[in-house]
Amino acid sequence: MIELLIVVAIILIIAAVAIPNLLRARIAANESSAASSVRSIATAEVTYSAAYPSLGYAAALANLGGLPAGCTPSSATACLIDSVLSTGVKSGYAFKATGFPSGSSPVNIAFVVGAAPSAFNQTGVRNFCIITDGVLRSNPGVSGGLPAPDAATCVAYAIAQ
Repeated sequence: MIELLIVVAIILIIAAVAIPNLLRARIAANESSAASSVRSIATAEVTYSAAYPSLGYAAALANLGGLPAGCTPSSATACLIDSVLSTGVKSGYAFKATGFPSGSSPVNIAFVVGAAPSAFNQTGVRNFCIITDGVLRSNPGVSGGLPAPDAATCVAYAIAQ
């Protein structure tokens, strides 16, 4: 009986060491996926702007995606990113992409793409964003944080490394 208790104690000690490392690894994987997804969305924004010059950058994230099965490209659903990412949630992160016009012109001449962890300190601990300049930036996230809403907020983030 004592031998069994010793084995159980050893297993619990190993689990106590391994579980936090597993959680950190999952957070790192989610953050890597989020940074990659933000870059993919920014590339899709540039492609969308070239394909639809009368509109400029996409007004919303949904305009860059499409239906899961059989996507027909249009300005409403350009089929440039996968259908899961275009819903705004992927790999424990919430995503947002917004195009901004200048003055009274209907053409979006700038964009911001942002990502924030859906569950801070469980799915991620950093926010990511890119604006029209194409530089990936990151910022320590906060509980209940949202993706960067505008270029000024994104510029305040540090350049991601």
